[in-house]
Amino acid sequence: MKRKTGMIRTASPWLTALLLAGALVGCSDDDDSDADIADGGDGADRTAVIETTAGPVRGRVESDVDAFLGIPYAAPPVGELRWRPPESPDAWTDTLDAVAFGNTCAQTLTLGVFAAPSQDEDCLFLNVFAPADRADGAALPVIVWMHGGAILAGGGNDYDGTKLARDGDVIVVTINNRMNVFGFLALPGLDSDDEPFGNYGFMDQQFAFEWVRDNIPAFGGDPDNVTLSGESAGGKSVWVHLSSPTAAGLFDRAIIQSGAGPATVDRATAEADALALAEATDCDSDDAAQTVACLRSLSVAEIQAAGSFGGNPVIDGTLITQPLLAAFQSGDFNQVPVIGGATRDENRFFVAVNETSSGQAVTAEQYRGQIESGYGDRASDVLDAYPLDAYDSPSLALSAVQTDSGIVCPGLQLDRALAQHVPVYIYEFADRTAPVYAPPVSFDYGAYHTGEIQYLFPLFRGATGTAKPLNEAQAALSDDMVSYWTAFAATADPNSSATPDWPAYSEDSPRYQSLELPEPVTRDVSELSDDHHCDLWAAVNG
Repeated sequence: MKRKTGMIRTASPWLTALLLAGALVGCSDDDDSDADIADGGDGADRTAVIETTAGPVRGRVESDVDAFLGIPYAAPPVGELRWRPPESPDAWTDTLDAVAFGNTCAQTLTLGVFAAPSQDEDCLFLNVFAPADRADGAALPVIVWMHGGAILAGGGNDYDGTKLARDGDVIVVTINNRMNVFGFLALPGLDSDDEPFGNYGFMDQQFAFEWVRDNIPAFGGDPDNVTLSGESAGGKSVWVHLSSPTAAGLFDRAIIQSGAGPATVDRATAEADALALAEATDCDSDDAAQTVACLRSLSVAEIQAAGSFGGNPVIDGTLITQPLLAAFQSGDFNQVPVIGGATRDENRFFVAVNETSSGQAVTAEQYRGQIESGYGDRASDVLDAYPLDAYDSPSLALSAVQTDSGIVCPGLQLDRALAQHVPVYIYEFADRTAPVYAPPVSFDYGAYHTGEIQYLFPLFRGATGTAKPLNEAQAALSDDMVSYWTAFAATADPNSSATPDWPAYSEDSPRYQSLELPEPVTRDVSELSDDHHCDLWAAVNG
């Protein structure tokens, strides 16, 4: 199978919208993605020196939190280490002044203002946020955060972990990992040394989990109480590690926010995509080793110019051995308690990105055309369920279709499968007045994809957006969400005396938590399923 340079393989209406949005948005020169915590220079107080397995580090004190930024957890994946499993970094003896974020990994898609372009391969850094008043010898719960971006874009530097760490009395770790071509190239020949291959970005994440296991006690964290968490592609990453045999024993809880659908790519498809990239760069050869050597000799810019692909995990036989849904249905996964959910209006974000880049809103004709081309024989069923006259604009109708088919219903399906084996707490973020860090468009963003992040990571704005403060009611919801997330990290149960009760999901009592104003409310999952037409999508998606 061959593709034209720059083409992107997609697997769902949601991912199609996301990737098209990114492809339509030009690269921004405003790369100011570092959060405010890195500002201030030498005026900030320094932390005590912490000894890690690679060498001593010293961070900075901000808002009653010790922040250690830009710690290398793996060697730079450059030269002969490009498209190899991560290796330990070179050790250092002088104290590393960990007060500024490291490089963001190579990427071209921006997804509007969510991400910023980068050509850096030396990017395997992580950041640690710890309460400044933690006691000596503390063993606090640990939350490891994986960023979103369709496995194509984004970075851990855009998430300020101070509120979670301070208010929740936990250790927060945010990480960078390889993405796109650099993180997911399943090229024949790369496995010639019997190394795992293809899922390099997920290997990076698991290598970071090992770093946490070996080093987090020095920062006051408990290596036996680690919660994996992430949003969008970060949520999907959590699903991958739940299913992955090579992640066994590295974590104890899981939080999935707006994870994409459960699609995976088989090895043959992934290898065909990799060979197409080799052809696009004139590196294709009958000799697999020569093809690999040629690709490793190219610059980042030359590889990026050949196009983008990725977005779905590769069933490589080692890190991922089976489709995700099959693993969860059978119980053949790393069985830990789970929080899972989505936002009410997920894909308004992606429809807005397309409108911003094109300068045009979706028309009625375009809406019908996309549904007819996307759903074939089932298009009339979709149009009946989402009639244009039920929405204020075709943009909102299209968003509803993509929200329900690509994120909410597939996520609910996975949550229900997991609940047959482990405790699962389901939520929907439903604050339709959430501040918007992206440019205004012809419709309200509502409870949009990424909109809930700012309730956990203050003033989240993507990489280049405009941060907006929460109002008083939203700040109260933020406090509730931080309490839920950190209580779950501590005890495997989100409930405490500080928040409205949130029952676990079960078939006998199918409940979920609506994270709404003025305060969270427990509702029946049938309402969630009906609101998002999940029975229809179960039939359409098979």
